[in-house]
Amino acid sequence: MAHEQAPVHRARPWHGIMVATALPLRGDGTVDHDAYARHVAWLIAEGCDGVVPNGSLGEYQTLTDEERAQVVRTAVEAAGDGARVMPGVAAYGSAESRRWAEQAAEAGAGSVLLLPPNAYRADERAVRDHYAEVAAAGLPVVAYNNPIDTKVDLTPGLLASLYADGSIVAVKEFSGDVRRAYEIAELTPGLDLLVGADDVLLELALAGAVGWIAGYPNALPRSCATLYRAAVAGDLDVALPLYRSLHPLLRWDSKTEFVQAIKLSMDLAGRPGGATRPPRHPLAPEQAAVVRAATEKVLAEGHA
Repeated sequence: MAHEQAPVHRARPWHGIMVATALPLRGDGTVDHDAYARHVAWLIAEGCDGVVPNGSLGEYQTLTDEERAQVVRTAVEAAGDGARVMPGVAAYGSAESRRWAEQAAEAGAGSVLLLPPNAYRADERAVRDHYAEVAAAGLPVVAYNNPIDTKVDLTPGLLASLYADGSIVAVKEFSGDVRRAYEIAELTPGLDLLVGADDVLLELALAGAVGWIAGYPNALPRSCATLYRAAVAGDLDVALPLYRSLHPLLRWDSKTEFVQAIKLSMDLAGRPGGATRPPRHPLAPEQAAVVRAATEKVLAEGHA
């Protein structure tokens, strides 16, 4: 088991493949922490570098405070090395996000992932104060830029300010605009760029990304790990055909129904996918058919 292996020190534990973990639920809708622990250990054993619990894929918005805290503790224990765990600490207010960052630190996590304030369209001053407050908890903070959902855009210039403030060490880039990678590197060469959407993995890896906060490795960790490592090495002979094969699935990571799609692919791959909590509904039949066909094709090709 992965948790029985001696931990390998990683100076920047937010590098590499950090899987935004889906959360197994029992038939009655409660969290199956035992299944989640096994899933975390399996992902690391399959070649992933760490996990990101309590992200959107982990349905954190639907969890009680105790469930959310226990998910972090379970992930740290199952990973065998807390540095491999990057909990999401998004919340309505900065004080609550800081409390979740402090809980992550107490549990032994190595870093945290933080959205900007998104209850309203925060201006630059509010964004900078928000990140400074959470950074004061003491763990390295990875910013999460998702202007599509949050309506707050962490532009390259704003990221440069957050980095100069000492508030962030990296950014999960989910805008889909791969051109930003080059401006971020020009303005803030010390800021680590992490792939934030599965369907721009190759483009951002070639542009200098040093990590991938990933969804589809929940179902297909080995093929995703092969793809990522070939992409960051610039090995297009390996990366490009694999990327083309996986892309019909990877693009679901950028759709509204990404949780349901990834969980369905997990079911088909023999992993603990299952249902989602309300308000998410199961995929519509035509959506499920598309995901099922794409997943079965990938599995038939020997990718897992």
